[in-house]
Amino acid sequence: MKKDTDVFFEAIRTGDKDRIKALMSINPQLVNEKDQRGFTPLILATYFENEEVTNILLENNADINAKDASGNTALIGISFKGNLSLAITLLSNGANVNAVNNTGTTALVFATQYNKKDIVKLLLEYKADKTLKDNDGKTALDYAQAKGFDEIISLLK
Repeated sequence: MKKDTDVFFEAIRTGDKDRIKALMSINPQLVNEKDQRGFTPLILATYFENEEVTNILLENNADINAKDASGNTALIGISFKGNLSLAITLLSNGANVNAVNNTGTTALVFATQYNKKDIVKLLLEYKADKTLKDNDGKTALDYAQAKGFDEIISLLK
């Protein structure tokens, strides 16, 4: 028989909103559990770009700045995917715009590396720190210049 956490994470992956709500009503702590890979429900929901599930989790006190095994937050993960709507949801609900993962990478650096101009603009509106350097000593601007992303370069200067 599957454990509640396994059933819960499967419901997150498949977007089964009714099952998610039912399981959380029985065990509210599920909202911040981690799966075997270190993902939280919120990180998984944003990875699958499921806005409805993301909102359900946030309404049930999901830790918006929780990190996975690599140190990524939901915002860091969504920043290289480029889902502007989810990024707005996370930031407007208090996501740390300057969180860093295990390699010192921020959401701004990922958005820059993957040429996600709209995400870069949004992160800057939320006061992302352009001066933060990753573990290689590089800023978002350094990556933009290396890749020749002129529009992002102008945003970051």
